[in-house]
Amino acid sequence: MRRFLNAVGLGINRIISEMGRMMILFIESIFWVFAPPYRFFLVIKQLEFVGVKSTVVVIITGLFTGGVLALQTYYGFKMFSAESLVGATVGLSMTRELGPVLTSLMVTGRAGSAMAAEIGTMRVTEQIDALSVLAVNPVEYLFAPRLIAGVIMLPILTAISDFLGIVGGYFVGVVLLGISSGAYINKLIQYVDLSDLYNGLIKAACFGLILAFVGCYKGFTTSGGAEGVGRATTQAVVLASAMILIADYFLTALMF
Repeated sequence: MRRFLNAVGLGINRIISEMGRMMILFIESIFWVFAPPYRFFLVIKQLEFVGVKSTVVVIITGLFTGGVLALQTYYGFKMFSAESLVGATVGLSMTRELGPVLTSLMVTGRAGSAMAAEIGTMRVTEQIDALSVLAVNPVEYLFAPRLIAGVIMLPILTAISDFLGIVGGYFVGVVLLGISSGAYINKLIQYVDLSDLYNGLIKAACFGLILAFVGCYKGFTTSGGAEGVGRATTQAVVLASAMILIADYFLTALMF
């Protein structure tokens, strides 16, 4: 029994210590986002990496998510002769929830994992120690540009996903299933407000901050050589995805 309680206590202690380290690094990284020096070249490089290189996967995700939403809701609404509400349902689902969440999860898998792997490799090859020797703050150099890129690019990618999701829903609903084009668009305009879009973009910015920070943090705290880099990359994707879903619940409860 004592051994069991000791193991539980050690586990809780590790979790609390990890949370404390994360909070300290998060506060420090937020400070360096606003404090000089401002490394515009690194920010632009990360904007291109996080945003431009994620565009294709976001396009595919948004387009087919909207299409499958229209397909599923059509058969449900058809039982109540409410097929005209398919457009509103697709619009609300994409702007409020699926656009921000799915976009963030896809970018986490592509960019967040790469951040963890890159910084983790720098850690195990002692490049981060070399930055400190050169009087360059590693948190300022590595975290700040990636956090800025995540906050800026995730809303843009989400807007693309929202638009293509609605387009995909229109194609499936109107072209394939025969819903009236006017009914689809009118209900979409009637029920989807700009506030739905804005709140979804705010959520996306928060998710971008989460995935960028978790990727950087897991890479920054990597240990154990090449095996440790692989472990940190996996942990970054899992932890960031879980935190995005948890944050989505609380942000939805506050906004809608």
